[in-house]
Amino acid sequence: MSQSSVYVGVTDGNWYTFLAEKQPDEVNFWQPGGRQAFRVLKPNELFLFKLHSPLNYIAGGGFFVRHAFLPVSLAWDAFLFVGIMKTCIWDKM
Repeated sequence: MSQSSVYVGVTDGNWYTFLAEKQPDEVNFWQPGGRQAFRVLKPNELFLFKLHSPLNYIAGGGFFVRHAFLPVSLAWDAFLFVGIMKTCIWDKM
């Protein structure tokens, strides 16, 4: 029997709500300025999304595909979240 890993990534509730409304086929879990490769999961292992406090619950998940370092502009274009959402998120940072 092979062993599988599960990873719980903490994410913003507003971002999760935005994605839930859009229902995209795929999403990215990103960190501004991330410099370490994500080696916790192998392809097809479970990635769960937990909401920040005060909600503190697992709201969804998916299957990990791959890790990549991308410039922010390319990540936005690749995942098609442009315009107002891009402005709102950067204003909070």
